[in-house]
Amino acid sequence: MTHVLDDLEARGLIAHSTDLDALRAEMDAGPLTYYVGFDPTAPSLHIGNLLQLLTARRLQLAGHRPLLLVGGSTGLIGDPKEAGERVMNSPEVVAEWVERIRSQVSQFVDLEGELGATLVNNLDWTQDLSTIDFLRDVGKHFPVNRMLARDVVSSRLESGISYTEFSYVLLQSMDYLELHRRYGCALQTGGSDQWGNITAGVELVRRAEGTRVHALATPLITKADGTKFGKTESGTVWLDADRTSPYAFHQSWIQAEDSKVGEYLKQFTFVPVTEIDALMAEHAEKPGLRIAQRRLAAEMTTLVHGPAETQAAELAAAALFGRGDVADLAESTLSAALREAGAVDLRRGDAPTLTDALVATGLVTSRSEARRAVNDGGAYVNNVRADDADLSLADAPALHGSWFLLRRGKRAISGVRLH
Repeated sequence: MTHVLDDLEARGLIAHSTDLDALRAEMDAGPLTYYVGFDPTAPSLHIGNLLQLLTARRLQLAGHRPLLLVGGSTGLIGDPKEAGERVMNSPEVVAEWVERIRSQVSQFVDLEGELGATLVNNLDWTQDLSTIDFLRDVGKHFPVNRMLARDVVSSRLESGISYTEFSYVLLQSMDYLELHRRYGCALQTGGSDQWGNITAGVELVRRAEGTRVHALATPLITKADGTKFGKTESGTVWLDADRTSPYAFHQSWIQAEDSKVGEYLKQFTFVPVTEIDALMAEHAEKPGLRIAQRRLAAEMTTLVHGPAETQAAELAAAALFGRGDVADLAESTLSAALREAGAVDLRRGDAPTLTDALVATGLVTSRSEARRAVNDGGAYVNNVRADDADLSLADAPALHGSWFLLRRGKRAISGVRLH
């Protein structure tokens, strides 16, 4: 059986680490307790956080014990940004987000059994901590010169950084120390952008307890142009179905670039590496079929939203382009798909025509172009070729009583909702 560290390396999931040989030896000696943390800076986690959850799952499947920390106290402060001070949310908002995120993280690890995950909140050990105790027990271990040398701090010195954000590293480092004392935690994982905070925690445990603990960071997941993966034209790809619909979530993976899809399959899915290599060889022969992207989208949508939503997303994608009956789609799936395609709302009382709708959706740039598209046979309403540019949508059969799928040619689609 492949060692979990070898599997992580094969999947390109180790960007930074402390002593891997020492970590391997401790893992081989028995179950290791490890943790990964999430700050509630929004009501949902996103694709970047998902990589950390799946890394935690890989370690648990390999026989180790996870601690999933949601930062009720660190979320009140916020990790320093490279440009500008964070807006701090109220304690009530952060508390609500903590509960939402605790629910999300729970679905990716097993909570039962000897290796069952434990959910922890750092507010538990900070809310009653006095300032004096914090400065004496934690602050004394942090040389100011080293804190000033951190990239995120040094980049903000000229524009200004508050003492609150400057001190964030102390709070996060204390998490490692507390979890080490309470649970014997000996490994923290996280993203490479957190490496400074993570290693500060390792150093705090060494200074305070005289104990060596470990750290491992995954790489920043990017697109081919170097920008962060998980951002689309419509914004961040969230795990919460109310913020990013399962259809939009599925599409975010379908749109993965050919040059990156193999990496994403290895980093995000549990498909064996050898199977991924074979899949990518097949994909290279017929890239137009996008078999790698379709496998990636199916694996990830099933993992996050379940097989029923995966099937609905696949049916929607086919139906939108005339390869299925769009009338069979549930309204929630249809509306999500059309909104993702740029659907617009039109007033029924304004008696909009097909020409009006084609212009309003941006499928054409003018009314004359709309008429040409219809006359040339290149305009479709609900996947049926349109022959009347003056068709009144208010009198036409709508999907679920109010929706219309508009298509120009083979690939350009949008939608209209009459209200």
